[in-house]
Amino acid sequence: MTVLRVIVATSIDVHIQGFLDHLSSTRSPHTVRGYGADLAQLATVTEGAAQLTEAAVSRFLRLYGKTPVTRARKLSCVRSFIKYLRAIGALDGDPTESLEAPYRRRNLPKTLNQHQASSLLDQEAGGKSPLRDRALLELAYSAGLRASEVVSLNSNDLDWRERTVHVVGKGNKERVALFGEACAEALKNYFEHERVAPIQGSPIFTNPKGARLTTRTLQNVIKRWALAAGLPPSVSPHTLRHSFATHLLDGGADLKTVQQLLGHESLATTQIYTHVSIERLRDAVGKAHPKSKLSD
Repeated sequence: MTVLRVIVATSIDVHIQGFLDHLSSTRSPHTVRGYGADLAQLATVTEGAAQLTEAAVSRFLRLYGKTPVTRARKLSCVRSFIKYLRAIGALDGDPTESLEAPYRRRNLPKTLNQHQASSLLDQEAGGKSPLRDRALLELAYSAGLRASEVVSLNSNDLDWRERTVHVVGKGNKERVALFGEACAEALKNYFEHERVAPIQGSPIFTNPKGARLTTRTLQNVIKRWALAAGLPPSVSPHTLRHSFATHLLDGGADLKTVQQLLGHESLATTQIYTHVSIERLRDAVGKAHPKSKLSD
């Protein structure tokens, strides 16, 4: 039996707080809150005692992991906590070593095909700030950015000559993203003819009052442009990011390059897009190859 050895504290709560403080330097506040909620449940199972056994973790998962997805998420959280405890010398061994995560079928990300992406970006959707909105969509798709990354960009993040943009992503991890000629032209038109001078800082994208644009505004702009192009209203900033990755792989880009451009910490996260590309290939073969259907 693996037991938490008390070094600094006599309660698991103190170790949990130390872990969350450690986590806050690399993870988003939303992630930290989620881990905190899961570990608070774990503490109730151990009744606050400074010991962590396989039996306690199993009981925690039975009580609170009602679905395979929830169980897998909570087990992942506990394993991260245990990794921290072992790193600081507060735990001998791993009480989750013999526990298996349930199978999680990952939903393939929704993407636009290249024709749909062109339809979205090549239209004239109008609106109060059409040049800004076009630049927004072009940059989100051309560079594969998250919504939060797009709206947090500042003027000095752009390198016009190299057509690159400095991005600060999740966990304050920095990367360089690329954008194409069409995006550069859209940004130039926006800066020269429509951008409202910022009232604070130097955000690239501002609203009519000069304040930094919000992710909600970006989501609404994309939804409006999608509807104007005859696309589903569910098209979102993440749809453009997923489409960016899938279209790169479809065009022959290697997985490591796509991982770097997306800012993924793990290559496994990027690999989901290979399944999207394979599904597209399968659909294409199914529609075009005379021997693709066994009944033919």
